Amino acid sequence: MKNLIVANWKLNPTTKKEAEGIFSALGGPASGWNEIEVVVCPPYIYLDCVRSDLTQLKLGGQNVFYEEKGAFTGEISAAMLKDLGVEYVIIGHSERRKYFGETDEIINKKIKKALEAGLKVIFCIGETAEEREAGKKNEVLERQLEIGLQGINLADIGSPLTINIAYEPVWAIGTGNNCGVEETKESIDFIRKFVKPETRILYGGSVKSENSGAYIKEAGSNGLLVGGASLNAEEFIKIVKSAE
Repeated sequence: MKNLIVANWKLNPTTKKEAEGIFSALGGPASGWNEIEVVVCPPYIYLDCVRSDLTQLKLGGQNVFYEEKGAFTGEISAAMLKDLGVEYVIIGHSERRKYFGETDEIINKKIKKALEAGLKVIFCIGETAEEREAGKKNEVLERQLEIGLQGINLADIGSPLTINIAYEPVWAIGTGNNCGVEETKESIDFIRKFVKPETRILYGGSVKSENSGAYIKEAGSNGLLVGGASLNAEEFIKIVKSAE
């Protein structure tokens, strides 16, 4: 099973030229990434302009809607992503939960629709600082997993790699205050109780090249979901190499 490294560009960069530049800078090194799977998730409007330079890289969407078509202004369907050559989609990111009010039930509907369209899912879960301090981390993770995956039988959708779990403690995302390796390992071990043994579990939250290798080699993750650091091609390449 290959480790999975995902670049989540979020609402960046501001121009097509910048997006093409980052993607192009990854092209050369990517030709040697045969033992690792690398997915780049740019904003929707850049998906089409970068897909011609894929080489070893794969495309991912940052979000998806749970309906196929209709009067849903501003939304993007799973079929649209699939048609653009997208292979993966991030679902349940804490920023979607916090800023756009996405519930576990909505996330469950999105996961089902993505799977129906043949997309692979990067399903994000994680606790807030308040939940962590109250000792409710495991309770939160269990609820997010149970409701998010409700009605989904991995045996019915093929490979267990179809759904990948990304553990992203909310208090660590974009703060520079990354989760310690030991605590991350405890959370990953807990998550494994609810998924198939072959399921890839990623870590995300202030990942950088200085700490990325430890999350795989010591915490036992099967990859990383990288935010801000993925916008710096040189830094992201170092992160990928640490996971080989």
